[in-house]
Amino acid sequence: MNAKWDGSTRIAIAKELLIKAVDSLRGVPNLELGLRIYGHQSPITPTYQDCEDTKLEVPFTKGNHNLIKGKIRGVIPKGTTPIARSLEAAADDFPDKNARNVIVLITDGIEACDHDPCVIADKLRAKGISIRPFVIGIGIDMEYLNHFDCIGTYLDANNRTSFANVLTTVINSALIATTVQVNLNDIYGTPSETDVTFNLYESGKKIPLYSYTHTLNKFRLPDTLVINDRVTYDLEVFTTPVVSKSGITIKRNQHNIIEIDAPRGTLHVRFSNALREYPVQTRVIQHGKSKTLNVQEMNQEDAYIVGKYDLEIMTLPRIYQTVEINQSSKKTINIPAPGILLYTTSKKISGQLFLITSTNEMEWVANLDEQAQSGTWNLQPGNYRIVYRPLNAMNTLHTDKKDFRILSNKTTSLNF
Repeated sequence: MNAKWDGSTRIAIAKELLIKAVDSLRGVPNLELGLRIYGHQSPITPTYQDCEDTKLEVPFTKGNHNLIKGKIRGVIPKGTTPIARSLEAAADDFPDKNARNVIVLITDGIEACDHDPCVIADKLRAKGISIRPFVIGIGIDMEYLNHFDCIGTYLDANNRTSFANVLTTVINSALIATTVQVNLNDIYGTPSETDVTFNLYESGKKIPLYSYTHTLNKFRLPDTLVINDRVTYDLEVFTTPVVSKSGITIKRNQHNIIEIDAPRGTLHVRFSNALREYPVQTRVIQHGKSKTLNVQEMNQEDAYIVGKYDLEIMTLPRIYQTVEINQSSKKTINIPAPGILLYTTSKKISGQLFLITSTNEMEWVANLDEQAQSGTWNLQPGNYRIVYRPLNAMNTLHTDKKDFRILSNKTTSLNF
């Protein structure tokens, strides 16, 4: 617990947040608190670790908040991690075995002694002691997560903010047992979508009461949250486009599931044969609408709600396509790599650039800069024409033209 963590040490942050948590429990009816600490009495030496170093520092009683806070402030971690023996001893700490007894175990390591926490958990259940601890792991590698499956509900905290959130969730779960999960369903009704921000608002208002990045737990199920059950909510999920649901009520003292359809696939726009990077963006619009939904960079993959979209790819000339995004599928749009046009003039000119279509029509592409005597364009492969005249010429008959062809990854130079 003395390790550096999030700009401080694990023990310092744990003390600070635990003291705040204890203060928040003042006035809660029918609540008694106790504090057991391990690894704080006997220091580890190269040849010895005290696996009996676990002690009930503050017995269960009402109104002992200040005593617990004092013990927390004074604790100095210096010993080992006897999780199994601490759990076994904690089962006897509760004065009333018929009450709703809850253990919150906070650790930054796994079992360091010779006992198996899973065996102890089984022994407790065999004695009829129904205790499933909340285990909060501080900075523990995810590979160790399975070590706590047999003990109880495991929650990992990787920084100060997540530790505060996890601690609040555990306390609320222990006190009121009202929980919520948000299911982002795919087209099959399975809650497989995740990794997107969602807000819960008080119904009819737009100030978020809760804002989370949606997460699937290690079992690939939506994570469980604790929220105020006395509020009617509106849900907004920041998919592209946004999906929402209003008038959500939460049932107290049970697990609630909020379901919303959010099926997604991905769009990938790329140059199929580019030999270098070209800064091109794609404007994405819901089919039949005019508002820009997203501006996507070339070679980037973005997720969209299943459906039809209109694309304006910002090449020269523009490329327009309509695409269908399907569930959990990637739609790839392959664009030929552009070529480069370099032009120079001996004097300023007024002119315009045109694409010559397959039917020999002239399609406007761009205007030449009348104040420049050179320029560069990235152009899609094809046949082009520049129609121009000297800027100061006073006669239309001075108009001239140049036809040229652009090839992918090739440079074409023109002199006027």
